[in-house]
Amino acid sequence: MLRGVIICPDKDLSAELQDALSETHRVGIMRVLDHYPSEVQLTRFLRATGPNTVFLSSETVKTAVDLAARIEAQAPGTQVIVFNRACHPDALLETMRVGIREFLAPPFDATEVQRALERVEQALERKPALIESTEAVMAFLPSKAGVGCSTVALNTSMMLAQLPDTKTLLADFDLNCGMVAFMLQMDSQYSITSAVENAHQMDENLWEKLVKSYGQLDVLPAGKLVPGFRIEAIQIRYLLEFARRNYKAICLDLSGILEKFSIEILHEVNQIFLVVTPEVPSLHLAREKLRFLRGLDLGGRVKVLLNRAQRHTLIPVAEVEKLLELPVYMSFPNDYVGVHKALTAGKNVNPSSELGAGFRALAHSIRSGSRPPQPVKPGFMELLRSYKKPAPEPGGRGVLAS
Repeated sequence: MLRGVIICPDKDLSAELQDALSETHRVGIMRVLDHYPSEVQLTRFLRATGPNTVFLSSETVKTAVDLAARIEAQAPGTQVIVFNRACHPDALLETMRVGIREFLAPPFDATEVQRALERVEQALERKPALIESTEAVMAFLPSKAGVGCSTVALNTSMMLAQLPDTKTLLADFDLNCGMVAFMLQMDSQYSITSAVENAHQMDENLWEKLVKSYGQLDVLPAGKLVPGFRIEAIQIRYLLEFARRNYKAICLDLSGILEKFSIEILHEVNQIFLVVTPEVPSLHLAREKLRFLRGLDLGGRVKVLLNRAQRHTLIPVAEVEKLLELPVYMSFPNDYVGVHKALTAGKNVNPSSELGAGFRALAHSIRSGSRPPQPVKPGFMELLRSYKKPAPEPGGRGVLAS
């Protein structure tokens, strides 16, 4: 089915066209605009709706022609069908000069409308509409609760958003105990459930109400616990399609329970960051998750992130890699105090700390597509210092966030 939008200042004419299109059962009208948009408005409109067909009223011929040219520039291949109450020869000639070949006029004859839509479908088969969208969509999946997955997702998202031209979305899909809102001390009446329920009719105005912005980072929290709330696969697709068109990077924080909708998300992302800690329960469940993901042909997308890595540990990195049959993509030091301070302040981890530098390196790796730099092996003096008994960490191991 065609994804269409209508741009027409004449509301009566727009209504007539909508009635004619609904009878064909070949077009889904995503949105109707009752004015000619400015260049900035058009960009937002196209990214919000993602149409492959635009029904454009030519009441003001010059404006319509300029708009058609801007549509082609911003979304190459998008088909434009011009309609008006009267098809004047001069107006038709002007629109043909910018490559428009389809014209409709009331009364909208059902046969003529069907033929026009058939030709548009054929044109889209030859040259699909291309609306800019990102491929940098990643899921953060914990091996088990309490391994710090949300801490990694949040801080990586914030570092991504600080990179040039990298507007970033962080969406918390942990409907059981999402921690992102708590970690940022967010108080929002909207959540991921609000977005999912309106995914089929999402537009830029509604989206601005749902997310909370922190510079170039937009956050969509999990919201309050809603037992039994279901997310359908089609809702996930609509939501991610919208997000892909509006962000350079998308980070999705999952619960680790592997609900049906989480599996749908994992099929949609291009990277799965499996967050583990160097502890037996975490590694055991990580191995089970990897087995499951490999069974879904998703194993090739998984990258292991080792959180709370320490110099003195019973399970070294080599053993982790042997157990999981995957290299550790990146490891982060155990910085209980730094994470605790960040949580108390409702901010990200100090970027100048060793842990903050690790999150920055992961963000650069995601943006550039290259592997993060490997840690330098300690020299002789560092090895000598390592023999000193390490000071106990306040409050024991681990971070407060899940």
